[in-house]
Amino acid sequence: MTDADLRTRIKEMMVKNLMLQITADQIADDAPLFQEGLGLDSIDALELAVAIERKYRVTIPDEAVGKRVFSSVSALAEYVSANRPG
Repeated sequence: MTDADLRTRIKEMMVKNLMLQITADQIADDAPLFQEGLGLDSIDALELAVAIERKYRVTIPDEAVGKRVFSSVSALAEYVSANRPG
């Protein structure tokens, strides 16, 4: 799977799991996910972390890592790519 494919799948998962009122195409790869970006909140972060762990078997070990990983779709895709098994 290419990096672009992974970013697209993560965006699609976000739209579906977080019930966003936008399409995956409307999410910029490097846009912030929280506050001024997509406006996600802590509940969204938890739901997204669980979805990522289930789908890609990647654990986000603590809040410090989470803040870095959830900064953008690109950061999340990079983390998943580097840490998923196999």
